[in-house]
Amino acid sequence: MEWLQMEQWSPYIAGIGIGVLSWLTFFLSDKPLGCSTAFARTSGMISRVFRGKKTLENPYYRQFTPEIDWEWMLVLGIILGAFLSARLSGTFEWRWLPERWVAAFGDVIWVRAVTAFIGGVFMGFGSRWAGGCTSGHGISGTLQLSVSSWITVFFFFIGGIGAAMILFHGIGG
Repeated sequence: MEWLQMEQWSPYIAGIGIGVLSWLTFFLSDKPLGCSTAFARTSGMISRVFRGKKTLENPYYRQFTPEIDWEWMLVLGIILGAFLSARLSGTFEWRWLPERWVAAFGDVIWVRAVTAFIGGVFMGFGSRWAGGCTSGHGISGTLQLSVSSWITVFFFFIGGIGAAMILFHGIGG
């Protein structure tokens, strides 16, 4: 069980694990692997706290019922798995600002919080508009040879390259 304490796993082994998980997801639930719907369902659950059953009158929440389902549990598992992995490898630490962020943008916490919030809103909007998230399109959609997923993944890479250029080389650098 020494492999559980490694700081980094082989991307090939991790990729195989994600592929097997995707197969199992299709086999056991006949649904693709994805996470963004869980966040949409969570927003519906929060809405139900304030609006009660009126939330269920929303056409979107009729399609994606605000409830805890297997995708919601997958997101919870990702969070718990990341925490356990960091603890077991001895790399866990509480940090408000990553070193790379501080080097590129300074150490003002509220700037990072606002940026993360805006990024989260864009990611949430984009994943609903695109009909899936990076795991839904990037893993399940490409696995099914979905043209829309391959196009989406292409643009994920374009966006990732652009973000890396900004973070690692500065704007215009």
